[in-house]
Amino acid sequence: MKKLLYIVLFVSQAFWAQTAFEKGNDFYKKEKYEAAAASYEQVVQSGKQSAELYFNLGNAYYKMHKVAPAIYNYEKALLLNPKDHAAQTNLHFAQKMTIDEIKVVPKVGFSKMINDLLDVFHYEEWAWIAVGSSAFFLLCFIGYYFASQTVVKRIFFFGMFVVLLTMLISVSAAIAEKDNYNSERPAIVFAEVVPVKSEPKATASDAFVLHEGAKVFVIESLDNWRKIQLTDDKEGWIEKEAIKELK
Repeated sequence: MKKLLYIVLFVSQAFWAQTAFEKGNDFYKKEKYEAAAASYEQVVQSGKQSAELYFNLGNAYYKMHKVAPAIYNYEKALLLNPKDHAAQTNLHFAQKMTIDEIKVVPKVGFSKMINDLLDVFHYEEWAWIAVGSSAFFLLCFIGYYFASQTVVKRIFFFGMFVVLLTMLISVSAAIAEKDNYNSERPAIVFAEVVPVKSEPKATASDAFVLHEGAKVFVIESLDNWRKIQLTDDKEGWIEKEAIKELK
């Protein structure tokens, strides 16, 4: 009986979330962006999430010229679907509305080469490459085992070596990318303007100032303070209420 009740509750909740999502789409088409955002937020609060939901929510906030919520939701969409070109494009437009121009310190040398390799695919894609490579390795092994001619055996043996190397690289890349994903704590500044302190206390001197929509990375937490780092390597302490973490 309890299982049946859970199923009914789950189905009804899913139906309600879908209805709220469709209402949001209707409001958006009618250019009622505030009502659309409210409907989408109801779906988010119900625990449902998808790249499409966050993308639509970002669009609604963008139309209302609400910079921080628009950027936040586009970033959420990209976390769920990193290959979403529409979200990437709209995020770029939303970022043009921000005040802060934060440069990215480029990596050089071996570190850059490793990062460029890891960024070719998402960690899930690297994992699938590893799975595919293991299947090809098995096929090459079977071919090597049953081949009767020396030349064919050598071809399959070489194929096993190449596939094994590919599998090891893809597994390592998947693990490294997953670790990077788990360790990163990106956040968006929601305060209109906020001073970033040199120490985690209100009386400390200002290190620099940030405005809404700026993207930061949390590297440490202490009570009501968060130590953040920017892409230009600047660091400082900010009150946690001023930012909203993406994960």
